[in-house]
Amino acid sequence: MKLAGLKSAENAHDESVWAATWVPATDNRPALLLTGSLDETVKLWRADELDLERINIGHCLGVVSVAAHPSGVIAASASLDSFVRVFDVDTNASIATLEAPPSEVWQMQFDPKGTTLAVAGGGSASVKLWDTATWKLIASLSIPRPEGSKPSDKSNSKKFVLSVAWCPHGRRLACGSMDGTISVFDVARAKFLHHLEGHSMPVRSLVYSPIDARVLFSSSDDTHVHMYDAEGKSLVGAMSGHTSWVLSVDASPDGTAIATGSSDRTVRLWDLSMRAAVQTMSNHTDQVWGVSFRPLGGNGSQGGRLASVSDDKSISLYGYS
Repeated sequence: MKLAGLKSAENAHDESVWAATWVPATDNRPALLLTGSLDETVKLWRADELDLERINIGHCLGVVSVAAHPSGVIAASASLDSFVRVFDVDTNASIATLEAPPSEVWQMQFDPKGTTLAVAGGGSASVKLWDTATWKLIASLSIPRPEGSKPSDKSNSKKFVLSVAWCPHGRRLACGSMDGTISVFDVARAKFLHHLEGHSMPVRSLVYSPIDARVLFSSSDDTHVHMYDAEGKSLVGAMSGHTSWVLSVDASPDGTAIATGSSDRTVRLWDLSMRAAVQTMSNHTDQVWGVSFRPLGGNGSQGGRLASVSDDKSISLYGYS
């Protein structure tokens, strides 16, 4: 795989762009790129031109995360205002507003079947699960306290949950914390299984391999990208190359590569057979908060696409074959 720069949208938002994901194609339209920004807006873009399709307002503070339902019909945005707004992608009609206590809404992701929305719970040291039929909170997956700690201990503040990822079959959920630990849960039993160790600083992004439900990738402020056997609790590979915090990681749809975005202002492409960075893209002039591969399929989609977003307010779009 080799990336080629296709298009950049400068000043895509009025402030830093903190989040990006692809809304899957439907029968009526191709996949759209969804971005969220410190400017409090969510925008939908048409690939490959990066033409603006729609602007969504409704948050009163910066947008930290966006998520798309696998059907491509609905999406969600999470903000520093502690609200998650669920909306119809094609009409922007509000479907639900989910409220949380302050600093308890961070990254989020719909499960592969689209029945549950998982929200990284920040200071609650948990992941909240919302039913997408009723928009009721159905479970709170809590990270257990370290053995021997007292309820008054401040240790739970280190378990501030930043990131979340579903495995491809939806039976496992992983979350990344401020202290560098990754926690894995059995979703059906709402049961904590184990920690994955190895990072020494915040884990801001996680993604499972789309082709192997055991394999989990993580990116951390410690500049490293890790590859875990999430069932066997083992670190399979540690990949280095970024010179600053690694803020985002995503896996290619065919599972052969991952992309990362970093505070070092670069996007890197990693070949998993070599477990090494094979390409560095320097399109951005500030830290890269989000990278996202377009899912396969859908009408009008020619070739693979990767998008990146940055504090420099821009979006970059890359092609690959």
